[in-house]
Amino acid sequence: MFTGYLLKILFLLPMVFLWRSFAAAGADLGGFSLDGLLTYTCLSVMLSQILNPSTEIVTWNYDGKLVDFFRRPRTVFGQLIARALGDWLPGLLLFSLPMAGALPILGVRLIPASAWFFPSLALTASLGFALDFLYTCAVIRAKNAVWMAQRIRAAVISLLSGAVIPFALLPRGLGAALAALPFGSLAGAPLALFVGSAAPGDVLPAQIFWNIVLWPLAFYSWEKSREVFVSYGG
Repeated sequence: MFTGYLLKILFLLPMVFLWRSFAAAGADLGGFSLDGLLTYTCLSVMLSQILNPSTEIVTWNYDGKLVDFFRRPRTVFGQLIARALGDWLPGLLLFSLPMAGALPILGVRLIPASAWFFPSLALTASLGFALDFLYTCAVIRAKNAVWMAQRIRAAVISLLSGAVIPFALLPRGLGAALAALPFGSLAGAPLALFVGSAAPGDVLPAQIFWNIVLWPLAFYSWEKSREVFVSYGG
């Protein structure tokens, strides 16, 4: 667990130096101030579990653990989400909270520019779970190509969600196009509200729309995928 926290810090440090060097060179920061860009990046690392949520459903499907969830008097989705929420607590308490206390010392302000950040964060978590279940259905259809699917997913989510590079820094038109995709309503949406680079009227309707569209699709895909569901042992 602590090795994972160390890797997050090792990712964060070069990004901080990168943004500072861009600002010192007079590069176009897409309307961001240096402080805003640093806040965006630090918050992305602090809340990575919530901004791009996922469950262990794919791994548990592969090793057979998921079968146990079908024998309990609860919905499979409900059990998986509850487990994921519980898994967030150690990271929030042991990593995010201490980091929030240390960042002001480094000159990074953690005060949201808009209170709409908090409902946006909730919508992000909800949408992330819907995408996670759709991704699982695709893995089931691909006959459990787990390792390859996980690598593809990690790369796609990191690039298209705005978690690493804010959409405002991308070439003209590309950022707006990515923000319109369901992935764009994940990390980049609440982070943009936090630093004030986007308006609630531009972010929240898109998040609500994708939640309304993708959750029924996730339930439908799951019901169909259960018919060809194969776990460890048959």
